[in-house]
Amino acid sequence: MAEWRASGRSIPLDRPVVMGILNLTPDSFSDGGRVRDVDHALDIALTMAGDGAAIIDVGGESTRPGAVPVSAEEELERILPFLRRATHHLPVPVSVDTRSAKVAHAALDAGAAIVNDVSALAHDPEMGELVAHKGAGVVLMHMRGDPKTMGDLATYGTVAGEVAAELAPAVARARECGIPDDAIVVDPGIGFAKDTEHSIALLGELGPVLALGFPVLVGPSRKRFLGSILGVPPGERVAGTTAACVVAYLGGARIFRVHDVRPVAQALAVAHAIVTAGTGSHRERSEA
Repeated sequence: MAEWRASGRSIPLDRPVVMGILNLTPDSFSDGGRVRDVDHALDIALTMAGDGAAIIDVGGESTRPGAVPVSAEEELERILPFLRRATHHLPVPVSVDTRSAKVAHAALDAGAAIVNDVSALAHDPEMGELVAHKGAGVVLMHMRGDPKTMGDLATYGTVAGEVAAELAPAVARARECGIPDDAIVVDPGIGFAKDTEHSIALLGELGPVLALGFPVLVGPSRKRFLGSILGVPPGERVAGTTAACVVAYLGGARIFRVHDVRPVAQALAVAHAIVTAGTGSHRERSEA
C-alpha cells in the first residue's frame, strides 16, 4: 500500500513517515506537563513539522502503564483549543490519540484527520462507525487490557505471531464498520502489555504484523525497554529511540511515532537513501 488515506488527504508511504508526539497531559511518562499553553503547543508542533514530522499526534489522556483514565470532557479541554489553532497554522495533518468516540468526533470536526486508538476500536463501541463516517484514517494498536492492567498481561509464547493474531480481529472490526483498507494502519504496541524482551523481539521480527497487509506504525520513543537496555532515564533515550526506528524501518515499518523528531527523521532519511540506492529513487550522488 503506497499511501495512507485520511480525511481526504493522502500520506505517501514510499519513504519513512515520522509522527511527532504532542502530549497535552500533566502525567505522560516522559514529557507530561511540559506544554505551557496553546501558543507553546503550536510552537512545538510547528518545530516538529519543520524538523521532518509528516503528522502531529496530539493526546489528552496518558496511556502510560498504570495511568488513571480521564473523562472525555477533560480530554477535550486539553486538546480542542490546540486543534482549533492547528487547523489554520500547521502544514501537516493532525492525529488525535484517543480511545473515546466523543473526543474523536470533536477532534475530527476541529480538523484532525486521523484517530490513533490504542484500544484498536475495542474501548468505545461507537468509534469504528465514527471513523468510517468521517472518512478518517485510523491506527489500530495492539494492547491487552488497559493502561491500569496491561502490565499483568505481558505473557506470550511467540510474541510477534500472537500480536498479529490479536490484531486481526481489530482489522475485521474496522472493515465491518466500513473503514476502507487504505485508511488503516496497524501498530504492534511496543511497551503496551509487553516487557523488555517482548518489545525487542517485536521490533526485530515485524513479519507477522506486516503479513496482515497494512502499513505498520511503531512507537518505541523513550520507552521503558530502552531504559532497561541503556540504563538511562527517558530524556536520554534519543539515540536508543533512533536505533529502534531504523531497525524497524529495515524490518518493514513505515510510520514512526516519536518525541524527538529531528534525529529520527534524519536517521531514517539516511537509511532510506541507502536502502533505495540504485533503484532510481536517488539520482544525485555525493562525490564524497
